[in-house]
Amino acid sequence: MSDPTTPTPPALPETGGAAAPVRLQEGLRHRAARGTLINAGFLAALTSLGLVKGFAVAGFLSRRDYGVWGVLVVTLGTLGWLKQVGISDRYLQQDDDDQELAFQRAFTLELVISAGFFLLALVVVGLMTVAYDRPELLAPGLVVIMIIPALVLQSPLWVFWRRLEFVRQRSLEAIDPVVEFVVTVGLAAAGAGYWSLVVGLLAGNYASAAAIVRASPYPLTLRYDRGTLRQYVRFSWPLVAAGAGGIVVAQSSVLVGNAALGLAGVGSIALASSIALYTTQVDQIITATLYPAICKVRDRADLLYESFVKSNRLGLLWGVPLGVGIALFAPDLVRYGLGPHWEPAVRLLQVFGLVAAFDQLGYNWDAYYRARGQTRPIAVVSLAAMLAFVCVALPLLVVDGLDGFGAGLAFTAVVTVAARGIYLARLFPAFGMVRHAARAIAPTIPAAALTLAVRALDGRRTLVVAVAEVAVYVIAALFATLVLERALVRELAGYLRRASAPAAGASV
Repeated sequence: MSDPTTPTPPALPETGGAAAPVRLQEGLRHRAARGTLINAGFLAALTSLGLVKGFAVAGFLSRRDYGVWGVLVVTLGTLGWLKQVGISDRYLQQDDDDQELAFQRAFTLELVISAGFFLLALVVVGLMTVAYDRPELLAPGLVVIMIIPALVLQSPLWVFWRRLEFVRQRSLEAIDPVVEFVVTVGLAAAGAGYWSLVVGLLAGNYASAAAIVRASPYPLTLRYDRGTLRQYVRFSWPLVAAGAGGIVVAQSSVLVGNAALGLAGVGSIALASSIALYTTQVDQIITATLYPAICKVRDRADLLYESFVKSNRLGLLWGVPLGVGIALFAPDLVRYGLGPHWEPAVRLLQVFGLVAAFDQLGYNWDAYYRARGQTRPIAVVSLAAMLAFVCVALPLLVVDGLDGFGAGLAFTAVVTVAARGIYLARLFPAFGMVRHAARAIAPTIPAAALTLAVRALDGRRTLVVAVAEVAVYVIAALFATLVLERALVRELAGYLRRASAPAAGASV
C-alpha cells in the first residue's frame, strides 16, 4: 500500500526477530488489503441492515418501550465490556507450534471468564430492577443474559480470523444479523414491543453459534495452563480497566438520564447512540481485519505507520460524510420516518452524528498498541474520557436536558481525540493529527456546502425535496472523495482488480 504522500517515521525499537522476507511481506500486504476492502463492503451491508432494523423497530415502538430496551442494552451490553479482556487479541499474537492446543487454552480461559460474568450479570439484573424501580426490566433482563453461552460458542471464529480466512469468518458472522433482523422486525410488527428486540437478539446469536461450532477446525476441549493464564492477565488487565471506564460512561448516562428525563429521554439517548455506533462500524471492521497482519509486522515501523494512516483514512471516508449527513438530515428522518413522537431527539441525533464523525480521527490507534503488547495507554485514554464525561456531560444533562448532554458529549470527544493524539505521536513521530483531520474532512465540506445552498434556494420541505437533497449530498461527497483522495482510491481499486493468486500463495 505504498503512497509517496505518506511520510515514513524512524524505525521502532526491535522487540525480537528479523524482518520478514519481502515475499512474505508483499503476500501479507495483498491479503490484508484485499481482505480489508472485502470485509468493509460485506460488513457495511450487514451493519446497515442493523441500522435499518433499529429504525424500523423504533417506528413500531413507543419512546418508553425503546427506553426499556436502552436500559437493558446499556446495563448488560456495556457490562460485557468487562468480559472483553483481550483473550482473542492475545490468541492472535501467539505463534505456538501446536495451534490446536493454543486455541483450546484460550477457549478454556474464555469459558471460565464467561461463567463468572454470567453470575455477575444475574446479580446486576436484580440491582438494575431495583435501581431504576422498573419491575418490567427483570424478565427481559434475565432472558438477555442467556446470550452469554452463545457468545462463548462463537470462539472458533478466532481461528479463521488469525488465518485471514475472511470469507469463511464473515459468512458465519452474517447469520446473526440476518436472523436477528427477520425475527425482530417480524415480532415488532406483530406488536411484541421491546420483547421483539430481546427474542431477536437471542435467535440471531444462537443461530450463528450453531453454525460456528459445526465449522470449528478444532474440538472445543478444555485445556488449562497456568503459564498461559499469567500471559493473558498481564496483557488484559489494562483492557479490563478501559472497559470499566466505558461502563461508567454508559451506565451513568442511563441512570442520570432516567432520573432527569424518564424512560422517554433514555429512549432518545439509546436511538442516538445506535447511530453513533453505526458510524464507527466500518473503522472497527477495518481494524479487526488488519489486526492479525499488524501482529505479524509489529516490529516494522514503516509498515505499521503506513497501515495505520491508510486504514484510518479509509474509515474516515465513510465516517465523516455519514456523521455530517446525519446532522444535516436528522429533522427529515424524524419528520418522514420515525414520527413526531421522536421530535425531542432531533438535536441530540445531530450532535451524535457530528461527534461520531469527529471521533473517527485515529479511532484504530489502540490496535497498534495491543499488537505490541502495550495496553496501558488504552486504559489511560479511557480514564480521561470517563472523567470528562462524568465531570461535564452528566452535569449538563441534569441542567439542560438532551441539549446539554449533547454539548457534554462534544467536550468528551475532544478530550478523547486529544489523548489519543498524544499516544499516536509517541508511536509514530511523523504523525500530525491536524493535518490528518484536515485531509479527512476536506471531501465532506463541498458536499455539505452544496446541500445547504440547495436548501437555501428552495425553502419548501417535502419528502421529495428531502430525498433529492440526500441524493445531491451523496453524489457530491462521492465526487469530492474521488477528486481529493484519488491516489488512495486508485490504489484500493488496484487491490480489488489484482489477481488473487500471488497473495493466496503466500504463507501467513
